[in-house]
Amino acid sequence: MKKIVLDEDSLPKYWYNVLPDLPEKLPPPLNPITKEPMGVKDLEVLFPKEMAKQEFSMDRWIPIPDELREVYLLWRPTPLVRAYKLERFLKTPARIYYKYEGVSPTGSHKPNTAIVQAYYASKEGINRMTTETGAGQWGSALAFSCNAYDLKSTIYMVKVSYEQKPYRRILMEIWGAEVIPSPSKRTKVGREILEKDPDNPGSLGIAISEAIEDAITHDDTKYALGSVLNFVLLHQTIVGLEAKKQFELIDDYPDIIIGCVGGGSNFAGIFLPFYYDRVHKKIDVRFLAVESTACPSLTKGYYTYDYGDTARLTPLLKMYTLGHTFIPPPIHAGGLRYHGSAPILSLLVSKGIVESVAYNQVEVFEAARIFARTEGIVPAPESAHAVKAAIDIALDAKRKNEEVVILFNLSGHGLLDLKAYDEFLRGKLKPYYYPAEEVRKSIELLSKIIGTIKK
Repeated sequence: MKKIVLDEDSLPKYWYNVLPDLPEKLPPPLNPITKEPMGVKDLEVLFPKEMAKQEFSMDRWIPIPDELREVYLLWRPTPLVRAYKLERFLKTPARIYYKYEGVSPTGSHKPNTAIVQAYYASKEGINRMTTETGAGQWGSALAFSCNAYDLKSTIYMVKVSYEQKPYRRILMEIWGAEVIPSPSKRTKVGREILEKDPDNPGSLGIAISEAIEDAITHDDTKYALGSVLNFVLLHQTIVGLEAKKQFELIDDYPDIIIGCVGGGSNFAGIFLPFYYDRVHKKIDVRFLAVESTACPSLTKGYYTYDYGDTARLTPLLKMYTLGHTFIPPPIHAGGLRYHGSAPILSLLVSKGIVESVAYNQVEVFEAARIFARTEGIVPAPESAHAVKAAIDIALDAKRKNEEVVILFNLSGHGLLDLKAYDEFLRGKLKPYYYPAEEVRKSIELLSKIIGTIKK
């Protein structure tokens, strides 16, 4: 069977909350000023109340409201696809599957949580939401979702991505969003950065600072987040929950699950429901997080408390980080240009439950070209990292003559990323590698702020 499709009645009715199943209690977020643990009431300053509640919930299964399930049906359930042509091209005994999230209205997995946050914001009488975006996948998802619930949206888009990806900006504006290149003169944070460095290319850390400043200085506004925090990963588990049902239909099961990682939401969405099986059913399954060599927080970072943004407005989170002042090189996979990783994912990496690997963008785009020529889909630059890992594992299975079952999350299409593909095809793409000296400076500054850092 090439494509495994669930009927609408099979859409999950619950999200899976991994917190009760972690190997140890997740370190709490800390107040950025007092360094004291934060609770639900503290996060309500930034987020809709239900999001703050879900962040700390210890309920393993959290119901998806019927009203939300109706909206999910616009694109869910999404297909699970067997990559037969890719397998034949590689001449591998491995069976390769991908969960294709590019069928959503915005072309990625991001609406899985954006629509939830907009839904609860509308229920609470909130008028506007702010957020940041890198490549524009998250920004377009929030613009789409706010439009669905008649909310205004203001999106701070990392300047280098704003310039590289004009069609993402246009897509957001079609859905009524105000899109601002970050750093900007709109906020105090942005103005201070531009005074010191007028040509600053921006980063997700800076854009987060601007979006948060905007939200907390306006009473009718809340902040929306596309990755990192627990409630975001929770919403994305609908991806893996569907995939489990789809594997049951064909009597198969993955040996390894792969996803690209910036903050960690798309990878968590695909692997966490299978982690449940590993914990409760003792099924031996591997999990592989794939990063960019330009921003490898899991493979080269430090596991410590750090801020989620450059201006230190966010709570301190225990995570793998390259330091909140680190500005990654301008790779085309804008969604992977984040200095830290989700606390849940970071904890599992620290325990050796999740593995990590990093690739440069030239080898990643070569893998994407192979995938496009065999499977017909042009992957988003972020998703292409997962494609590269899947190909490497399939080739290793060929060398060992092993029938490995590979599942990866194809978290979005690359039809609005053709400028990046043009640079690749013309040989103009730069690989970019881990800038150790810049990271060292960022971590040294962090150690002065919050104490001694252990690698």
